[in-house]
Amino acid sequence: MANKNIAQINNPILSLEDLKIAYDSSKYAVKGINAGIKKENITAIMGPSGCGKSTMLRAINRMHELYPGIRTEGQIKLNGEDILKMDTIAVRRKIGMVFQRPNPFPTMSIYDNVIAGFKLNGVKLKKAEKDEIVERSLLDVALWHEVKDTLHKKGTFLSGGQQQRLCIARALAFKPEVLLLDEPTSALDPIATSKIEDLLVKLKKNYTIVIVTHNMTQAARISDYSMFMYLGELVEYDKTKNMFTNPVDQRTEDYLTGRFG
Repeated sequence: MANKNIAQINNPILSLEDLKIAYDSSKYAVKGINAGIKKENITAIMGPSGCGKSTMLRAINRMHELYPGIRTEGQIKLNGEDILKMDTIAVRRKIGMVFQRPNPFPTMSIYDNVIAGFKLNGVKLKKAEKDEIVERSLLDVALWHEVKDTLHKKGTFLSGGQQQRLCIARALAFKPEVLLLDEPTSALDPIATSKIEDLLVKLKKNYTIVIVTHNMTQAARISDYSMFMYLGELVEYDKTKNMFTNPVDQRTEDYLTGRFG
Protein backbone atom coordinates (compact mmCIF):
# COMPACT_ATOMS: atom_id res chain seq x y z
CA MET A 1 0.00 0.00 0.00
CA ALA A 2 1.34 3.47 -0.92
CA ASN A 3 2.39 5.74 1.93
CA LYS A 4 -0.21 8.53 2.16
CA ASN A 5 2.57 10.96 3.21
CA ILE A 6 4.53 10.44 -0.03
CA ALA A 7 3.37 11.92 -3.34
CA GLN A 8 2.86 9.38 -6.11
CA ILE A 9 4.47 10.79 -9.27
CA ASN A 10 3.44 9.30 -12.61
CA ASN A 11 6.31 8.70 -15.08
CA PRO A 12 9.00 10.28 -12.87
CA ILE A 13 12.28 11.33 -14.52
CA LEU A 14 14.08 10.22 -11.33
CA SER A 15 13.11 7.38 -9.00
CA LEU A 16 14.66 6.66 -5.61
CA GLU A 17 13.90 3.05 -4.69
CA ASP A 18 14.60 1.88 -1.13
CA LEU A 19 17.68 4.14 -1.14
CA LYS A 20 19.95 3.68 1.89
CA ILE A 21 23.30 5.39 2.40
CA ALA A 22 25.70 4.60 5.25
CA TYR A 23 28.97 6.31 6.19
CA ASP A 24 29.94 3.34 8.34
CA SER A 25 28.45 -0.04 9.23
CA SER A 26 26.36 1.29 12.12
CA LYS A 27 25.11 4.69 10.92
CA TYR A 28 22.69 5.24 8.05
CA ALA A 29 22.50 8.85 6.88
CA VAL A 30 19.64 7.99 4.49
CA LYS A 31 17.15 5.28 5.44
CA GLY A 32 15.03 3.54 2.82
CA ILE A 33 13.84 6.48 0.70
CA ASN A 34 11.16 5.80 -1.93
CA ALA A 35 10.18 8.77 -4.09
CA GLY A 36 9.73 9.88 -7.68
CA ILE A 37 10.81 13.29 -9.02
CA LYS A 38 8.55 15.00 -11.54
CA LYS A 39 10.07 16.14 -14.83
CA GLU A 40 10.48 19.90 -15.48
CA ASN A 41 9.41 20.85 -11.98
CA ILE A 42 11.30 22.24 -8.98
CA THR A 43 11.45 19.86 -6.03
CA ALA A 44 12.72 21.26 -2.71
CA ILE A 45 14.28 19.06 -0.03
CA MET A 46 13.99 20.51 3.48
CA GLY A 47 14.85 19.40 6.99
CA PRO A 48 17.09 20.22 9.95
CA SER A 49 20.89 19.95 9.74
CA GLY A 50 22.12 16.37 9.66
CA CYS A 51 18.85 14.89 8.38
CA GLY A 52 20.47 13.38 5.25
CA LYS A 53 19.16 15.78 2.62
CA SER A 54 22.57 16.79 1.19
CA THR A 55 23.79 13.17 1.27
CA MET A 56 20.71 12.11 -0.70
CA LEU A 57 21.14 14.97 -3.18
CA ARG A 58 24.81 14.14 -3.78
CA ALA A 59 23.92 10.48 -4.31
CA ILE A 60 21.73 11.47 -7.26
CA ASN A 61 24.85 12.25 -9.31
CA ARG A 62 27.22 9.91 -7.41
CA MET A 63 29.09 12.83 -5.81
CA HIS A 64 28.69 11.19 -2.40
CA GLU A 65 31.11 8.46 -3.51
CA LEU A 66 33.97 10.93 -3.11
CA TYR A 67 33.70 10.23 0.64
CA PRO A 68 35.71 7.12 1.61
CA GLY A 69 33.93 4.05 2.95
CA ILE A 70 30.41 5.10 1.93
CA ARG A 71 27.89 2.31 1.24
CA THR A 72 24.83 2.71 -0.96
CA GLU A 73 21.91 0.27 -1.20
CA GLY A 74 18.78 0.42 -3.34
CA GLN A 75 18.41 2.11 -6.71
CA ILE A 76 18.41 5.60 -8.21
CA LYS A 77 16.88 5.50 -11.68
CA LEU A 78 17.09 8.18 -14.36
CA ASN A 79 14.47 7.47 -17.04
CA GLY A 80 14.33 3.89 -15.74
CA GLU A 81 18.10 3.26 -15.82
CA ASP A 82 19.94 2.68 -12.53
CA ILE A 83 22.61 5.40 -12.29
CA LEU A 84 24.50 3.42 -9.64
CA LYS A 85 25.42 0.98 -12.45
CA MET A 86 26.31 3.65 -15.02
CA ASP A 87 29.69 5.25 -15.71
CA THR A 88 30.08 8.18 -13.28
CA ILE A 89 31.15 10.64 -16.01
CA ALA A 90 28.03 9.74 -18.03
CA VAL A 91 25.88 10.26 -14.91
CA ARG A 92 27.35 13.70 -14.21
CA ARG A 93 26.76 14.80 -17.79
CA LYS A 94 23.08 13.99 -17.41
CA ILE A 95 22.76 15.25 -13.82
CA GLY A 96 24.54 18.55 -13.09
CA MET A 97 25.41 19.80 -9.59
CA VAL A 98 25.79 23.27 -8.05
CA PHE A 99 27.13 23.70 -4.54
CA GLN A 100 26.49 25.96 -1.57
CA ARG A 101 29.31 28.42 -2.16
CA PRO A 102 30.09 29.77 -5.61
CA ASN A 103 33.20 27.90 -6.76
CA PRO A 104 34.38 29.06 -10.18
CA PHE A 105 37.82 27.63 -10.94
CA PRO A 106 40.03 30.49 -9.72
CA THR A 107 42.76 30.24 -12.36
CA MET A 108 40.30 30.09 -15.27
CA SER A 109 38.57 32.81 -17.24
CA ILE A 110 34.79 33.13 -17.35
CA TYR A 111 34.88 31.51 -20.81
CA ASP A 112 37.04 28.57 -19.69
CA ASN A 113 34.93 28.04 -16.56
CA VAL A 114 31.84 27.40 -18.67
CA ILE A 115 33.53 24.74 -20.81
CA ALA A 116 35.70 23.30 -18.03
CA GLY A 117 33.71 20.04 -17.92
CA PHE A 118 34.55 19.28 -21.55
CA LYS A 119 38.27 19.88 -20.97
CA LEU A 120 38.33 17.83 -17.76
CA ASN A 121 36.67 14.93 -19.60
CA GLY A 122 39.02 15.16 -22.58
CA VAL A 123 36.27 16.24 -25.00
CA LYS A 124 37.86 18.17 -27.88
CA LEU A 125 35.75 20.96 -29.39
CA LYS A 126 36.25 23.35 -32.27
CA LYS A 127 36.42 27.04 -31.39
CA ALA A 128 33.00 27.69 -32.94
CA GLU A 129 31.50 24.90 -30.82
CA LYS A 130 33.08 26.31 -27.65
CA ASP A 131 31.82 29.81 -28.50
CA GLU A 132 28.28 28.47 -29.03
CA ILE A 133 28.27 26.53 -25.74
CA VAL A 134 29.62 29.49 -23.76
CA GLU A 135 27.08 31.93 -25.21
CA ARG A 136 24.14 29.53 -24.84
CA SER A 137 25.03 28.59 -21.27
CA LEU A 138 25.56 32.19 -20.17
CA LEU A 139 22.32 33.25 -21.87
CA ASP A 140 20.55 30.42 -19.99
CA VAL A 141 21.61 31.97 -16.66
CA ALA A 142 21.01 35.61 -17.73
CA LEU A 143 24.72 36.40 -17.47
CA TRP A 144 25.76 36.77 -21.11
CA HIS A 145 24.96 40.48 -21.47
CA GLU A 146 26.76 41.25 -18.19
CA VAL A 147 30.02 39.47 -19.12
CA LYS A 148 30.23 39.19 -22.93
CA ASP A 149 32.91 41.92 -23.08
CA THR A 150 34.96 40.42 -20.23
CA LEU A 151 34.86 36.69 -21.06
CA HIS A 152 38.63 36.33 -20.68
CA LYS A 153 38.77 37.84 -17.20
CA LYS A 154 38.95 35.41 -14.28
CA GLY A 155 35.63 34.08 -12.97
CA THR A 156 36.58 35.25 -9.48
CA PHE A 157 36.36 38.86 -10.75
CA LEU A 158 32.55 38.55 -10.65
CA SER A 159 30.25 39.30 -7.71
CA GLY A 160 29.05 36.40 -5.53
CA GLY A 161 25.69 36.19 -7.29
CA GLN A 162 27.31 36.33 -10.73
CA GLN A 163 29.80 33.64 -9.68
CA GLN A 164 26.94 31.36 -8.66
CA ARG A 165 25.19 31.96 -11.99
CA LEU A 166 28.51 31.13 -13.70
CA CYS A 167 28.60 27.83 -11.75
CA ILE A 168 25.04 27.09 -12.90
CA ALA A 169 26.12 27.89 -16.49
CA ARG A 170 29.03 25.45 -16.09
CA ALA A 171 26.57 22.76 -14.96
CA LEU A 172 24.22 23.52 -17.88
CA ALA A 173 26.97 23.44 -20.54
CA PHE A 174 26.47 19.66 -21.01
CA LYS A 175 22.69 20.15 -21.37
CA PRO A 176 21.90 17.84 -18.43
CA GLU A 177 18.39 16.52 -17.85
CA VAL A 178 18.51 17.22 -14.11
CA LEU A 179 20.09 20.08 -12.16
CA LEU A 180 20.87 19.55 -8.46
CA LEU A 181 21.50 22.54 -6.19
CA ASP A 182 22.73 22.26 -2.58
CA GLU A 183 21.65 25.48 -0.80
CA PRO A 184 22.79 27.59 -3.77
CA THR A 185 21.82 30.96 -2.25
CA SER A 186 22.93 30.53 1.38
CA ALA A 187 26.11 32.58 0.79
CA LEU A 188 24.35 35.31 -1.22
CA ASP A 189 22.67 38.61 -0.36
CA PRO A 190 18.88 39.02 -0.84
CA ILE A 191 19.14 40.68 -4.28
CA ALA A 192 21.45 37.98 -5.67
CA THR A 193 19.21 35.33 -4.05
CA SER A 194 16.15 36.76 -5.78
CA LYS A 195 17.94 36.66 -9.17
CA ILE A 196 18.89 32.99 -8.68
CA GLU A 197 15.31 32.12 -7.66
CA ASP A 198 13.87 33.88 -10.74
CA LEU A 199 16.43 32.06 -12.86
CA LEU A 200 15.48 28.62 -11.48
CA VAL A 201 11.79 29.23 -12.16
CA LYS A 202 12.69 30.02 -15.81
CA LEU A 203 15.06 27.04 -16.11
CA LYS A 204 12.42 24.49 -15.09
CA LYS A 205 10.87 24.86 -18.56
CA ASN A 206 13.83 22.85 -19.87
CA TYR A 207 15.36 21.16 -16.84
CA THR A 208 14.25 19.13 -13.82
CA ILE A 209 15.51 20.92 -10.69
CA VAL A 210 16.09 19.47 -7.23
CA ILE A 211 17.17 21.96 -4.57
CA VAL A 212 18.21 21.45 -0.95
CA THR A 213 17.29 24.50 1.07
CA HIS A 214 17.18 25.54 4.72
CA ASN A 215 15.10 28.52 3.64
CA MET A 216 11.43 27.53 3.96
CA THR A 217 10.18 30.75 2.36
CA GLN A 218 12.41 29.99 -0.63
CA ALA A 219 10.87 26.52 -0.95
CA ALA A 220 7.39 28.06 -0.71
CA ARG A 221 8.23 30.69 -3.34
CA ILE A 222 9.81 28.60 -6.08
CA SER A 223 9.18 24.86 -5.67
CA ASP A 224 6.34 22.80 -7.11
CA TYR A 225 6.94 19.84 -4.76
CA SER A 226 8.59 19.65 -1.34
CA MET A 227 10.16 16.83 0.65
CA PHE A 228 10.63 16.98 4.41
CA MET A 229 13.40 14.77 5.80
CA TYR A 230 14.13 14.01 9.44
CA LEU A 231 16.83 11.71 10.87
CA GLY A 232 17.51 10.15 7.47
CA GLU A 233 13.88 9.38 6.68
CA LEU A 234 11.54 10.94 4.14
CA VAL A 235 8.71 11.99 6.46
CA GLU A 236 6.49 13.78 3.96
CA TYR A 237 6.49 14.60 0.24
CA ASP A 238 3.73 16.55 -1.47
CA LYS A 239 2.91 19.50 -3.67
CA THR A 240 4.50 22.46 -1.91
CA LYS A 241 1.22 24.31 -1.52
CA ASN A 242 -0.39 21.29 0.17
CA MET A 243 2.53 20.70 2.51
CA PHE A 244 2.75 24.30 3.65
CA THR A 245 -1.00 24.71 4.18
CA ASN A 246 -1.96 21.24 5.40
CA PRO A 247 0.99 19.05 6.45
CA VAL A 248 0.02 15.45 7.22
CA ASP A 249 2.76 14.58 9.72
CA GLN A 250 3.14 16.42 13.04
CA ARG A 251 6.93 16.57 12.59
CA THR A 252 6.49 18.41 9.29
CA GLU A 253 4.15 20.90 10.92
CA ASP A 254 6.55 21.40 13.83
CA TYR A 255 9.41 22.10 11.41
CA LEU A 256 7.42 24.46 9.20
CA THR A 257 6.16 26.44 12.20
CA GLY A 258 9.64 26.77 13.69
CA ARG A 259 9.21 24.45 16.68
CA PHE A 260 12.43 22.65 15.79
CA GLY A 261 15.12 22.62 13.13
